[in-house]
Amino acid sequence: MKFRLAAASIAAALVSSPVLAQTEIQWWHSMSGPLGEWVGDLAKQFNASQGAYKVVPTYKGQYDESMTAAIAAFRAGNAPDILQVFEVGTATMMASKGAIKPVGEVMTSGGAKFDPSVYISAVAGYYTAPNGQMLSFPFNSSTTVFYYNKDAFKAAGLDPEKAPTTWPEVFAAADKLKASGHKCPFTTSWVSWTQLESFSAWHNTLFASQNNGFGGTSARLAFNSPLHVRHFENLAKMAKNGTFVYKGRNNSADAAFPSGECAMMTGSSGLYARVAKDAKFKYGISTLPYYPDVKGAPQNTVIGGASLWVMAGKTPEKYKGVARFFDFLSDTKVQSESHKRTGYLPITMGAFKLTDASGFYKDKPGTDVAVTQMIRKTTDKSRGIRLGNFVQIRTIVDEETEQIWNGKRSAKEALDAAVKRGNEQLARFQKANKG
Repeated sequence: MKFRLAAASIAAALVSSPVLAQTEIQWWHSMSGPLGEWVGDLAKQFNASQGAYKVVPTYKGQYDESMTAAIAAFRAGNAPDILQVFEVGTATMMASKGAIKPVGEVMTSGGAKFDPSVYISAVAGYYTAPNGQMLSFPFNSSTTVFYYNKDAFKAAGLDPEKAPTTWPEVFAAADKLKASGHKCPFTTSWVSWTQLESFSAWHNTLFASQNNGFGGTSARLAFNSPLHVRHFENLAKMAKNGTFVYKGRNNSADAAFPSGECAMMTGSSGLYARVAKDAKFKYGISTLPYYPDVKGAPQNTVIGGASLWVMAGKTPEKYKGVARFFDFLSDTKVQSESHKRTGYLPITMGAFKLTDASGFYKDKPGTDVAVTQMIRKTTDKSRGIRLGNFVQIRTIVDEETEQIWNGKRSAKEALDAAVKRGNEQLARFQKANKG
């Protein structure tokens, strides 16, 4: 009888005792479609690997929308623990010292192993402060690549196994595609990123002074040079004769290639997941085109995509959970699988080597292009672009270049206007961040 009472008491105590609650880590992101599924799977995989923390990913709209939402949430005192921020928001986040906690501090205080040297230098360097401190965690790092429809090339009498590698070759291929009846020979997403930012680095030409902003907030825009004007004059001719079809701002053009609507496209390496899933035709992935008469070209492309920023004002337990999650994301196998699935760069050389050893690049030709474009030796002109108010500058570029496509302004007029208006944004940022 006494044994039964004791057993009953123990059972009652177990029922009434509070279960150790998991610490939730709120992660706001901007991944939708197949990439959204990837983010969800990463969270599930981490959550299943341990029981102390639960990462909760939440889609908060496109990059600019999620960043705006996070700023508002921080001011209201309910910011997420982790925020995915696209690369053009880096300088703004770096200046928001009271709003963020450097990832190096988070990892060290959380007891996680952290060695910045294991990350691809072009990736880690972009998110590192002048004092050498890594501020955010590289996550979905991408770069610009060239996609083309091999079936459309064959139908137009072009060699489907030979991608155009120079801009003159792109122009010639576009003419043949149009002559064969193709309604959209060429398009591009992210006009500023692909046709000005990456274009500049690829040609070892400055996009802005002060080494593209890495040298300080006094940087001013320089993308109205004769080379930039020449390129946009060529794009303007294509827009006029129907060989270049503008599909809208940001990544609006992304659907146009995997659907088969457009035969050639410059866009993010991160589009690979969608292309691999949706394309019903044979396709190729190649390097960004260049002008062969430009000395030093091709050099290297610049980083795109986003990194993960840790917000300030959280509990030590939250930071321990974030550190553990980032440690999981850095795992060589996790990185390699993510790279193969999405087309984003493997953020560590170990993951790149593992992917290569697995035979993936042999089986999927072109999937290594993003990496090989980024691991080339960089120069002060091609390291990357880090400017304040960069989100606003990209909007200005969109507004002004749209005047080219609709025939209202010449390429020089539009680029001059974009530089003038963009420099006003840079001057405002410099004034606000003198300290």
